[in-house]
Amino acid sequence: MEICGVDSEGKEFNSAQEMWREEIGEEGDETRKTQWYRDGVSYWEGVEASVDGVLGGYGHVNDADIIGSEVFLKTLLQERLVNVGPNQHLVALDCGSGIGRITKNLLIRYFNEVDLLEPVAQFLDAARENLASAGSETHKATNFFCVPLQEFTPAAGRYDVIWVQWCIGHLTDNDFVSFFNRAKGCLKPGGFFIVKENLAKNGFVLDKEDHSITRSDPYFKQLFRQCGLHLYRTKDQKGLPQELFAVKMYALTVDTPPKIHRTRSKTTSNRPQIIK
Repeated sequence: MEICGVDSEGKEFNSAQEMWREEIGEEGDETRKTQWYRDGVSYWEGVEASVDGVLGGYGHVNDADIIGSEVFLKTLLQERLVNVGPNQHLVALDCGSGIGRITKNLLIRYFNEVDLLEPVAQFLDAARENLASAGSETHKATNFFCVPLQEFTPAAGRYDVIWVQWCIGHLTDNDFVSFFNRAKGCLKPGGFFIVKENLAKNGFVLDKEDHSITRSDPYFKQLFRQCGLHLYRTKDQKGLPQELFAVKMYALTVDTPPKIHRTRSKTTSNRPQIIK
């Protein structure tokens, strides 16, 4: 499937491959790809280490974001980790953790340990400070990794949930697939990924300023298939300003989700149905 797109300056691309060739050169051109990532980190190094800073001046969306994420997470924990006992030790990885916003407001309340992964040193320093008094002896931030997503290999079998929010757009398609292939073996049995990201209406939008790409839903699904991941559940984020990109949450599993067989009752068989 060819995916067309545009950049933030209005230039059109006939395919994602065409765009990536222009941005990082031909496959194997590590110098240009390294520069792509360096420029992305450099952009964020110039951003204030605050909620308003990491949310691009939209700090007021924090509450809606966390509420939407919590509803999604609670449903998944109940469905996926049904055999969790009172003494079960749950561990999460917060990818692109920034200043620890999601860990502090959400993950640390549901997981005994949360590891944070963030390539911008000043953000990670702020996260350490923000989380110093958060949580408890049994619910705490444990490891702070100042490593880019494309270079990180999580510990095997450590995580129940790997949370990836508003950061995967900085990865090239190849590094996107490579990251998830490495991370699949880092999930515990029943564990899963949550990817929460902006969505382009069609194709993709390349941001020339922060060196990121906003992908469409079909683009994401194409990459998830290449990763060998299964789409377990999705949910649209509500309550964000109209001028922003739409935001969608994806729950992804390594195992194939069971098929649910439904029978249609005679009383409802002739009613109009929603085509999905």
